[in-house]
Amino acid sequence: MTAALASSALLLTGCVGMDGASDGEAINDSCETVDDVTVVLQWVTQAQFAGYYAAEENGYYADRCLDVTIQEGGTNVVPQQVLASGNAEFAVAHVTKAMVSRAEGADIVNIGQVFERGAYLQVAWADTGIDSLDDIAGTSMGSWGSGNELVLYAALQASGVDPATDVDVVQQPFDMSLLLNREVDSVQAKTYNEYAQLLETVDPDTGELHQEDDFSLINLQDEGFASLEDGIYAADGWLAEEGNEDIAARFLAASYQGWISCRDDADACVQAVLAQGSALGATHQEWMMNEVNALIWPAGDQIGVMDEAAWDQTIDIAIDGEVLAEEPTDGYRTDLTEAALALLAVDGLDTVGADWRRAEVELTEGGA
Repeated sequence: MTAALASSALLLTGCVGMDGASDGEAINDSCETVDDVTVVLQWVTQAQFAGYYAAEENGYYADRCLDVTIQEGGTNVVPQQVLASGNAEFAVAHVTKAMVSRAEGADIVNIGQVFERGAYLQVAWADTGIDSLDDIAGTSMGSWGSGNELVLYAALQASGVDPATDVDVVQQPFDMSLLLNREVDSVQAKTYNEYAQLLETVDPDTGELHQEDDFSLINLQDEGFASLEDGIYAADGWLAEEGNEDIAARFLAASYQGWISCRDDADACVQAVLAQGSALGATHQEWMMNEVNALIWPAGDQIGVMDEAAWDQTIDIAIDGEVLAEEPTDGYRTDLTEAALALLAVDGLDTVGADWRRAEVELTEGGA
């Protein structure tokens, strides 16, 4: 389907009028029918997923004749498996994890790449001398597992460090306790979440919050191991059914509009996430929203458009790190995002965000 053809079809079936619904319900009078779909997230409610909550809160899904259920992820929820089993129409997942699942037989395909940049860190205390991937050899290392270790392991393998023999790997909870208690030498973190947890913790020696120079950060992106993270996936078989490509393009358009709103009014998106009952505090969510926006904006092309070179690098890293045996066939498609962007162009929305700049966020103890 070309972008032009998809756009024409969507404008006929998918809610031309933008009524500005604010209660998340499909109340647009131009909807002949409303399509019920579910998107499953990678993790619990937090600003990492603010664009989807904003799309619901601001009525963007309703404007596209969609009634969307946003399902939280968690330690026992693997989004790509939920998607492949037919229990959701869309899932948010990392490229490496998703393509490992595809190689194992999961019928899933990337239809929109929201995050353009990676956020993986390996963090140590500054006094340990761990400043590079090579330095991790012979140390103890916290690792999340559940597929979250794949990029780290690939980066270590490419750096000549075998996680199976050269490192004492310790199962890491989804917090920074192992590092703060000095039970391991380094831990996994994301720029937008766990790193902030460290900076929200009081240093018992000073009585003040920890400072950035207390820690040594190995940024996998800066080390040449940038891997694409949060993208939107659907099942090939579901997309092949009549009308579902139209639904997918409308879902993408509304979701991208949600992310645009989070770029332009980050505070409102933080409040939308907090209203969902997130356990994380306000300043932590502000930090996260700021850092997540930095992974999306400015968009190299337009939001959701797959960067082929970034995809190839992500796959090459996974293959070199022996987490993928070969390049996946037809792992992503671009036509549905093209159709979604055509819809947003009708509304005159800025899908690039060239003027976006980071904000200054002041963290407080515990991220409250």
